[in-house]
This record gives sequence, C-alpha cells and structure tokens, in this order.
Amino acid sequence: MAQTDLVITPVSGPIPNGADMKAFIDLPWRLYANDPNWVPPLKAEVKELLTPGKNPFFGHAEAQYFLARRGGTVVGRISAHIDRLALEQPVDQGMGPGTGNFGLFEAEDAATGAALIAAAEDWLRAKGMTRVLGPISLSIWEEPGLLIEGHDHPPTVMMGHNSPAYRAMIEGAGYAPVKQLKTYELDITQPFPPLIQRIVQSGEKNPRIHVRKVDKAQFDKEAAIILGILNDAWGNNWGFVPITDAEVAQTGKKLKPIVFEDLIMIAELDGEPVAFMMTLPDLNEAVKPLNGALFPFGWIKLLSWLRKPQCRTMRVPLMGVVQRLQASRMASQLAFMMIEYIRRNAVAQYGSTRGEIGWVLDDNQGMNAIADAIESRVNKIYQIYEKPI
Repeated sequence: MAQTDLVITPVSGPIPNGADMKAFIDLPWRLYANDPNWVPPLKAEVKELLTPGKNPFFGHAEAQYFLARRGGTVVGRISAHIDRLALEQPVDQGMGPGTGNFGLFEAEDAATGAALIAAAEDWLRAKGMTRVLGPISLSIWEEPGLLIEGHDHPPTVMMGHNSPAYRAMIEGAGYAPVKQLKTYELDITQPFPPLIQRIVQSGEKNPRIHVRKVDKAQFDKEAAIILGILNDAWGNNWGFVPITDAEVAQTGKKLKPIVFEDLIMIAELDGEPVAFMMTLPDLNEAVKPLNGALFPFGWIKLLSWLRKPQCRTMRVPLMGVVQRLQASRMASQLAFMMIEYIRRNAVAQYGSTRGEIGWVLDDNQGMNAIADAIESRVNKIYQIYEKPI
C-alpha cells in the first residue's frame, strides 16, 4: 500500500482506555511474533505505566500517544512526552529547558516510522519544545535508549528490546546519537581475579567499613537510605532526573516481590551509609512463558517462582557511591566488596550462573573500569538520539 493509506491518530481520551489503549498495548505481540528474544511484558503493568493517576511519573509529566493504521490495521505506535523535572535540569547534563521525548516506538515499516516520529515532533513543537531526546519509555529511569547491539539474546528484567530496523528509521528522521548505555555480562560461577580478591580481603580487615544486607522488615527506611545515596551519587550524571517520593513508593511496591535481602547491599563507612548495590533475579525468565497474562494460571506460576527464584541471570540495575568518595580508592573497594558478596549469594542460594550489570553510561569511567576489572564484557548497547525541532 502507498504511504497515503497511512493514518496517524492520537489515542483518545484524557486518561486513555478502551479500544485505542488495547491496540496500543497489543501491537508488539504481532510485530514480535517471530522474534524468540522478545519478552512479552505483563499487559496489566504496561497499562499502569501508560495511565495518569496510576503512574506517578505523570505527577510531573504529560504525554500523548499515537497509533498508525493502514486499512484499519494498527501498524505502529509512539509516545510524545514532556517531563517537567527534566526541563529543570542543566543543559550540559543532557536534559534541560525545551527538551521533550518520544518513546514506546514500534513500526511495521519505514514509512510508518517516519510518520509517527513526525507526529510526535509536531505535538512536542506545539507544546513549546525545541529539541527531542529519544527513545525514552517513558522515564529515564524506565527503558531509555534504542537497542543497537545485542539483539541475539533476550533482555533482562526492566530492560528493553526492539527491532534492529528501528535504528535506520530514527536516524533517517534526522536524529543523531548523543549517548550510549551499555550492559555487561559475566560468568559469576568463577571467582574474581586475584587482585580483586585482595582488595575485598583488605576491606574486610578495615574496621571503618561495614557491608550489610538490607533489612526487608524495614523496607521503607532502607529504600530511603538507597534513594538518598542514589540522588547524590547520580546527581551529576548525564540524563539525571530526580526520583520523587511517589515514584520511590510505586517502584518499591512493584519491586518488593523480587527484593531479596541477600541480593541488595549497603556499605557503611564509619557508620554512615555511603554506597549500595541492588541486584534483582531476572524476572523475565519467569514472565516470558506467561505471554503477557497473569490469568487464569499465570499468577500461580509466578507466585511459585517468587517464593525462591532459581534463575540463570542476576541483574544489577542500580549501584551508587556518594560523590565525595567517587574519585577515591575507597569507592572501588566498596563496589568490589558488594559485588563479591552478592555474587556468592547468587550462586549459592539462587543457582545463578550469569550476571548482568547495567545500564552504564559510556562515559562513566568508574563503573566501566569496575566492569573491566571483574572481567565482564559488553553484551548490549542502547543508544539515545537527539534532534532540534
């Protein structure tokens, strides 16, 4: 069919629901039907993500979703959104005034992709935006970037997957790469190199250092400690947007079932929490067979898995050391200690054989050096693009 048969329409309703929302959510099941590495998300979670009033992101953001149709068949989708907290960030950190985003991008072909991106740009321009950064779906803390390397294996929990064809579509629409996010994988059944072991042992002899598991019985208190370290540690990073209390509460509620005390460590120096490392069992291994549905029997399978996960992969989505220590040897020592303790627990208690660290900014020298030191290798690269409008 010709491009003139293509119709782009906004998803209807101030709080999207009904047929348009269902079509928006359902499209990837058709587009990725023959992709063995796509992991179907839980549809209920996707709807919650997209819905103001349920996703606290919308406490400081607004969005418009678009659908592309040919002959009544949905062939693409996109979101255009503006995060007011991102607008307040320094321009040299990637966000800043005038910067809007697109995300949740799916397209059956290049003509559809171009038309959807143009629709998102038009909406952002009408809202006064002068620059687009994307794809980001929806928050920088959720699924940022387009997968450009690593399509040959499934993503881990909370990581994205997309068609390799999208790179040409986005670049063809005039977007230029601005930042890469990398994930690293490693065999966690093997001890770390002797140098790392010596660094860990040295830290264990230092009376100023105490590395402990989180206490799930004091979940809110521990979450507040981690958030405080995170906002300090990541505050100068490219793309940083502060996490609100409402988002912390929502994320905590969602992650609590896969939070295990021996997989999350807090490091204290002279009694003060100064670093943390969060590790999650790869929920995607349990979710993929459910094909997006918890009912009628999916929830039983998922609950059974969650009681004591036995999974191949553990993912480290977040790790941070307070800024005042980041240029010191102490920072890497604390990081190696937390990584080693969690590695041991992951292998012994959960039967895991593989770890994944990320995402990591391409210019985060400290984290990239740590990943190299433990002999991990880059397994996926996600790219964020920008374009003036």
